[in-house]
Amino acid sequence: MKPETYHFGNALTKYYFAAGFSKLKEIVSPASAIIITDENIFNAYPKKFKGWNTIVLKAGEAYKVQATVDTVIEQMIALEADRKTTLVGVGGGVITDITGYAASVYMRGISFGFVPTSVLGMVDASIGGKNGIDVGIYKNMVGIIRQPSFILHDMLFVNTLPQAEWENGFAEIIKHACIKDARMFAELEAGSLKAYRRSKSKFCDLVRRNALIKIKVVQKDQFEQGDRKLLNFGHTLGHALENQYELSHGQAISIGMTYASHISAALCGFKHVERVVSLLEKYGLPTYASFDKKAVLEVLKMDKKRVRKEMNYVLLEKIGKGIVRPIPLTELEEMITAL
Repeated sequence: MKPETYHFGNALTKYYFAAGFSKLKEIVSPASAIIITDENIFNAYPKKFKGWNTIVLKAGEAYKVQATVDTVIEQMIALEADRKTTLVGVGGGVITDITGYAASVYMRGISFGFVPTSVLGMVDASIGGKNGIDVGIYKNMVGIIRQPSFILHDMLFVNTLPQAEWENGFAEIIKHACIKDARMFAELEAGSLKAYRRSKSKFCDLVRRNALIKIKVVQKDQFEQGDRKLLNFGHTLGHALENQYELSHGQAISIGMTYASHISAALCGFKHVERVVSLLEKYGLPTYASFDKKAVLEVLKMDKKRVRKEMNYVLLEKIGKGIVRPIPLTELEEMITAL
């Protein structure tokens, strides 16, 4: 299978959709590569890592911090990694973030690629070049935008994912439909998570469609000066909730999309709040939640989309059309508090 090549400014990324893990040895030699993965993936698929230099990390968002990156770099030094070494992240969003970030700062930058193993990783986290770590309860506060040289999909990894991880990934799929693809939104309404899990071809097509939505947005706006902000639909409030309440990323942004839909109704005349809420709930995601709004709003103020006393908030004009609207922080606080 030939890769699909996409350019991002001067960088290019080769995408190997539904290619299989064995393809990795054709892309990069085990002699010049180091794999980063987590304990869950390593223990579930030990044979896949045979013959590869592998750094195994603890699993979970709690470990997406600088201390973990320091450990990775220390192990890379021990393995005598040089500027010709390629770092390969095999895992979900936490692993791809850590891999891209470590590769970008090691010796001022070495090559890296990803083998995403989760639905969320395949449709969102591995794409677009954002590689970052958390600082306390603040999500992705430190990081860099730098593109991977390749992304390889092996659909066998999703076969062992628990139901919660499928739901987690579909939050990002629903987000893409909300902001860019009304037809896909309707298809999701007509379909079901069970149906996508049963049909490999249907799921592979959905993954590729979502990857292309994000690829095209990032190609136009790699450094988030315009259209790329749309990809943050549900993320402003979602990120403020995620680490404070130890929610999965999908759960947090689902709640964020629910609130953003209501704000869209108030400010943009958006008429389909219930369709968004119903679709999220259909795919097993939370919508309305009780939380300490004062504490969450304090974290929200540090969101990267804030410009002085305004927040660039992603809203919906209609299904399939997202917009970015600056909202004064005082007004935003009042609206979220009232919901």
